[in-house]
Amino acid sequence: MELFSVEFFSALLTIVFIDLILAGDNAIVIGMAARNLPKDQQKKAVIWGTVGAIIIRIIATLLVVQLLNVPWLNLVGGLLLIWIAYKLLVQDDAHDGIKSGNTLWQSIRTIIIADAAMGLDNVIAVAGAAHGNTLLVILGLLISVPVVVWGSTIFIKLINRYNWIVYLGSAVLAYTAAKMITHEKSFKAFFENQLLFWSFVIVVIILTIAAGLLTNKGKKQKTKQLNNDSTKGEH
Repeated sequence: MELFSVEFFSALLTIVFIDLILAGDNAIVIGMAARNLPKDQQKKAVIWGTVGAIIIRIIATLLVVQLLNVPWLNLVGGLLLIWIAYKLLVQDDAHDGIKSGNTLWQSIRTIIIADAAMGLDNVIAVAGAAHGNTLLVILGLLISVPVVVWGSTIFIKLINRYNWIVYLGSAVLAYTAAKMITHEKSFKAFFENQLLFWSFVIVVIILTIAAGLLTNKGKKQKTKQLNNDSTKGEH
């Protein structure tokens, strides 16, 4: 991939978008970890917690980028990313385990540990989109993480208001996953045929989104049924 080529910038945009779409949880964690601190210390906790999180995220992503050269790990990473794309559509928000810190250091530590624990999906997605380019990994994270920290509430509101953004994010993740699988050395010759390559990519995207839609439809019907049963029980 040539530096600052169209391919380079499209991969960078993909990485930044992936970071943003998967950052809702991280933004909530940051807010929850720092909420008990005095106002003047909250900003410090957010800044230093985020700095620590960025450093760990860069190291972890670069390690995964190197690991993707190991046979069959592109396939494993791609399959895992398809699961992450599906989970993005059907996720239940649960952050009860995040404790707010009472001191600046406790809050910073909570932000770093929670981000590292929750950041696996992000690391795999970014490593897959970067295709071994270290500069892309670092640039993508440096651009997106500050946006997440300071613009997280706006972005979360956008996702809540425009639900299609989540489906677009899932499609981008599924696309990245499909490309990771086609980059597996054992399959590379097979997917050199552009018709096979694009057919595979489109099928992966459609199946991922369809699975998410069906699961969400089933959940809504189940909730509706429970509400009807509880209403009948009251009467």
